[in-house]
Amino acid sequence: MKRLIVTAVLCALFAVTMSEAAVYKGQREFHKKCKKCHNNGQEIAYTFKRRAWKKLMKNKGEGLAELHLQSPKARKSWKYFKSKKYHKKARHLRDFFLEYAKDSGNVPACN
Repeated sequence: MKRLIVTAVLCALFAVTMSEAAVYKGQREFHKKCKKCHNNGQEIAYTFKRRAWKKLMKNKGEGLAELHLQSPKARKSWKYFKSKKYHKKARHLRDFFLEYAKDSGNVPACN
């Protein structure tokens, strides 16, 4: 019985840790999808303060998607922002943008 409880607790802890967003995953997603147009993580993440990033990334990044979908310059990214992949990865991007926001004091190293 104790073994079953311990196993259940360990599985629950593992599931919680795997489901949380991570800054490094957001950085990786930015590097794969956004660097083509935005060149460097410093210029894009450092554009807004934390409060603005939180607002843009509400509801699985709908604000950021709308910003891109309304811009004719961002036509190349429209397919990505309409995809399920973006909405799935938005929480990681949110953490990345909050970690390196203008008022955070951190500087990203997107190589």
